[in-house]
Amino acid sequence: MASATAVTAVGAVVGFSGTGVSASADAQTVDEASSTKLLEVPAAPQAQELSTGITHQADAQTAAYDEAQRVQAEEAAKVKAEKEAADKAAADKAAADKVAADKAAADKAAADKAAADKAKERASRSDTRGAVEKVSASAADAQAIAKSMMSSTQYQCFSNIVERESGWRVDATNSSSGAYGLVQSLPASKMASAGSDWRTNPATQIKWGLGYMNSTYGSPCGAWSFWQSHQWY
Repeated sequence: MASATAVTAVGAVVGFSGTGVSASADAQTVDEASSTKLLEVPAAPQAQELSTGITHQADAQTAAYDEAQRVQAEEAAKVKAEKEAADKAAADKAAADKVAADKAAADKAAADKAAADKAKERASRSDTRGAVEKVSASAADAQAIAKSMMSSTQYQCFSNIVERESGWRVDATNSSSGAYGLVQSLPASKMASAGSDWRTNPATQIKWGLGYMNSTYGSPCGAWSFWQSHQWY
C-alpha cells in the first residue's frame, strides 16, 4: 500500500486532492463553458453595432436613389420646358410670317386694283375728236387691267402671248394681215362685240381676247400652249 505522503504528492500533480476534484479544476471547467457560449452568441453591444451599420447603409442607399430620381425629374422638366419654349417660338414666328404674307398680298391686290382703276380712267378719257382716235393707255396700264381680270397663273400665260403679238401696245397693227390691238384680233372689228371703244380701250381689248382664249382653248394657258407649238393662236 502507498503511503499517504505519496498519494498527496500525486494528487497535487494531477489536480486532485485527497477528498475529490480540486478548486482549480472546477474553475477551469466553468471558464471553458462560459467561453464557448460567448463565441456562439454575440454580445449585446456587438449586435447593436451590426444593426446600426445595416440601417445606416440602407438609409444611404435610399438617399442616393432619391437624389438620382430628383436629378432625373429636374432634367426631364428642363427638357420639356425647352421644347415647349421652342415650339411656342416656332408657332409665334409662323403666325407672324402669315400675318406679314397676308398683308403683303392685300397691299399688292390694292395696288393692282388702283393701277387698273387709273388705267380705266385714262382709257375713258381718250380723245376721240377727229377722224383718228387717240390711244393714251400705256403698256403698264394694260398689264394692270389684265392682272385684275384673271388669276396670276392665267395672267402669265396671257402676258406671254400679248408680249409676242403686240408688245402690249393697244394700237399695234399687223401691216400684212391687218390684225389689231393687244391680242391682234383678225379682223379687228371682232372686238366691237366687247365694246365700241375697242380701238383705244385696253380693257375692252383684254375682255374680248380673254373671252376668245377661254372659248377656243379653254383658258389663256391653253392658248399659250397652242401658241408655243404653232407661233399663232
